[in-house]
Amino acid sequence: MPPQEKPYRVYRGGRTKGKVPAPARRLRPRADGAEGRDGADGRVDYRGPGAGGRRRLSRGRRIAIAIGVLVILLVVWGVASFLAFRGGVKDANKRLDPNARLALTEQSGLLLSHPTNILLMGTDHNKTGGREGDRHSDSIMIVRTDPSKHRIAYLSIPRDLWVSIPGYGDHKINAAFQIGGPALAMKTITRFTGIPINHVAIVDFADFKDLIDAVGGVDLVVPAPIVSNKFDCPYATEQRCQVWQGWRFARGKQHMDGQRALVYARIRENRLDPSESDVTRAERQQRVLQAIASRLTSPTTLVKLPFMGGKVAAPLATDLSPSQLVQLGWVKFRAPAGRALHCRLGGTGASFGGQSVIDPSEDNRNVIAMVVGRSAPQPPAPGSGPYGPGCAVGNAALPRR
Repeated sequence: MPPQEKPYRVYRGGRTKGKVPAPARRLRPRADGAEGRDGADGRVDYRGPGAGGRRRLSRGRRIAIAIGVLVILLVVWGVASFLAFRGGVKDANKRLDPNARLALTEQSGLLLSHPTNILLMGTDHNKTGGREGDRHSDSIMIVRTDPSKHRIAYLSIPRDLWVSIPGYGDHKINAAFQIGGPALAMKTITRFTGIPINHVAIVDFADFKDLIDAVGGVDLVVPAPIVSNKFDCPYATEQRCQVWQGWRFARGKQHMDGQRALVYARIRENRLDPSESDVTRAERQQRVLQAIASRLTSPTTLVKLPFMGGKVAAPLATDLSPSQLVQLGWVKFRAPAGRALHCRLGGTGASFGGQSVIDPSEDNRNVIAMVVGRSAPQPPAPGSGPYGPGCAVGNAALPRR
C-alpha cells in the first residue's frame, strides 16, 4: 500500500481512535431498473442470499404445533377435572360411617375387570312437610356390574319386605338402617340375599336435585300418565296448596330438571293407577339412577367436569375412591342401556303387628340367581300380584299385576 493511502487519518498528535472504515456495501441492481433505496442508479441494498424475509412454517410443522397445544390443553383439563372430582369424593368418603367400612366384603381385582356389588341406599332428609328430622332408608338397591358381559343389573329391594334383622328380630328391611345405620343394613341385606356387598353409597335425596341440575337434567321415559297424591307442594301459600291437585306427568319421553326428577322418583301413589305402590316407585328410582349415570358419562358432562367435579359427589356418602368411581363410569359407558337388567325382590301383601308388609316369596332366590348371572332373566310369574319378583331387560317394564 502506498504511503499516502493509509486506512486511518493522521493529524498532529497521532492517528484518530476508532474502527477502521469498512468498505462500501455491495449493491444489487433491481430487475425493473427503478430507483433504488440508496440512490437513483437503479440499485438496491443487497444483504446476501436468504436474507430477503422470514421463512413460513411448513404445513406439517403447523399441524405438529397445533397437536402439541391440544395435548397440553387436554392434560391441563384432565388434571383440573380430576382434582375437582377428587376433592368432592374425599368429602363423600368422610361422610360415611366408619362402621360401614367394616361390614364390606373386600373385592379382589379392579372394577374394570371383576364383577362388583354396590349397595345404594337413599335417605330422605326432606325439609318440607314436617319431615326435617326423618332418617329413612326410602330406597334400597343393589347395583351389580359385570364388565365381561358389558351388563349392569339393578336389584330393587322393597323397603316393606319383612326380614330378620341380626340381633333385633323380624322387621321391615328399612328398619335396619333406622336401628343401626348403614352397617346393620348391609349385614341384614347380605344375610337375606346372600350377595356380598363390596361397596356402599348412601344418597341424600335432599341434594339429589342439585346434582341433576349440575349435569343439565336427565331424559326419562314415563310409561304411563301419572297424577300423584299431594306431597311437596311447589307453592308458597297454603291457599294455593289446597287447590293444587298433585304432580302430573304425561306419558312418553321427557327432559326433567332436578326438582321434577326428584318428585318423579318419590311418587308412591298414582291416582290414575291404584295398582302402583312402593314397588313401582323403586322401578322409577332405578330409571332415574340409570339416567343420571348416563348423563355423568356423556361428553357434555366431561367437558364441564373441572367446574362441577365437586358437585358430582355432593349427595353421596361412600367408600368408593376417586379412581374406583372413574372405573365405574367407564364400565357404565361400555354397558348399553338396552342390555341393562332391572329386577326386584317381592312377595305377597300381609300384615304383621298392625303393619302393612311384604311377605317374601320363594321366587326371590331365582331373581338373585338372575342378578348374579347364574340363570336367564325372567319376568314375574303370572298371578304373582303387584309385588311379584322378577326381572326385565332394557326398557321393558315389569308387570304390575
